[in-house]
Amino acid sequence: MPLFEYKCQACEHVFEELVLSSSARVVCPQCGSDDTRKLLSVFAASTGRASSLPSCASPGCGHGGFG
Repeated sequence: MPLFEYKCQACEHVFEELVLSSSARVVCPQCGSDDTRKLLSVFAASTGRASSLPSCASPGCGHGGFG
């Protein structure tokens, strides 16, 4: 089940909801209004390879991997 972020247009409460289908009615848990809008959320992805991160020996390089 996908997890989406919503904002209630009535009370401006932002919340997450597990949604089974795109036609599901999403109700605000704070005020009970169904006037909600799906927000565009950013997600994090990881390759699982920490060794792919750049490193350097200089403290001014910006990678923080000195020493």
